[in-house]
This record gives sequence, C-alpha cells and structure tokens, in this order.
Amino acid sequence: MIIVITPEELVQNETEISNELFQKGLDLLHIRKAFISSEEMADFIQKIDPGFRSQLVLHSHYDLAKDFKISRLHFREIDRQNGLHQSFKDKIISTSVHDIEAFNELGNEWEYAFVSPVFPSISKKGYGENSTILNDIIRRENSKVKLIALGGINENNIREIFSHGVDGVALLGSIWESDEPVQIFRKCRQNVLS
Repeated sequence: MIIVITPEELVQNETEISNELFQKGLDLLHIRKAFISSEEMADFIQKIDPGFRSQLVLHSHYDLAKDFKISRLHFREIDRQNGLHQSFKDKIISTSVHDIEAFNELGNEWEYAFVSPVFPSISKKGYGENSTILNDIIRRENSKVKLIALGGINENNIREIFSHGVDGVALLGSIWESDEPVQIFRKCRQNVLS
C-alpha cells in the first residue's frame, strides 16, 4: 500500500496532481489541512474526481465526511489519546504513533497506523535524524493493525522499507517537494512492484 499525505498548506495544482496520482495507482490520499476553512476544504474535496472519494482520508473537518460520503478518518496521536475517534464508530479509522511500543498497544478499531519517522524527514528538516524506528520494527507484536512507515521515504529507499515487513508506506516530502511529483510517485510504485 502506498499512501500520499498532502502538505498542510495549499499547493498550486494540488488537486490536479492528486487526481493524476490516483490515476497512476495511488491507494489512499490523506488530506492534512487543519488550518484551512471548512469552505476551502469542501472546495478541495470537490476538485477530487468523485470516483476517488472512497480513497480520501480526512485529518480534520470530519463533519464534511458525511457530505462527501468519505468513510475514512485519521486521528493524530493526541486526539486518539483524548478519545476523539470514539464518536466515529461507522468510519474506517487510522492514527499516528512515534514508537513501536505505542503501535503494539493499538486496539483492533484501527485499520492502520503511521509509524514515524523511519528516516530523517524530507519536509521537516532535522526531524528524525536519530530515529531507531526502522530497527525497532522487529519488535512489532501487533498484527491486527497495519503498520505504515512514514518519514524520509523516497524512490531510492522505498524498497528497503518493505524488506522490514511493513504493510505500506506514506509519502509526503518526496512527492510535494519535487518538481515532478507524479514521476516520483511512479518511480516509488515501480520500485515496490518490481
């Protein structure tokens, strides 16, 4: 599984690029736009081809899920700890953790969890430089929740990640900080499939 996470700020041609990523085989698009208005979020979602709506995951503006028939929601670590997800029993939910111990404690309600950072972050300079997560995955005990690796993943190291037994990867900086985001995605996908 390959997931792409949007940057927090709006990017030029972002919805066009997102639609093209779906056409090239993107599994899920996480829309991480907590700082935009509800109207801006609705406009963003409307620009995504309706055929891909089932592959959208909201990180905020959860009230729009009903309007757009979006069945997937993502909850930050702090929101999970505060139980925010408990009022969305009819949704497919995911979350984020930052160590393997927290991942191992997740319950069956979670479809998957981002575990980060596996490599130094591309989008957050300096973040994850001393991370041991890639080595810690060997201590994974939770087989009911899919483990999605996040952080510093690009076309050059994506195959290595899958050799560690993850269930998928999430891409952010390698896509959105590239001049050719669709080409980078295609290379990542080819490297996973080959």
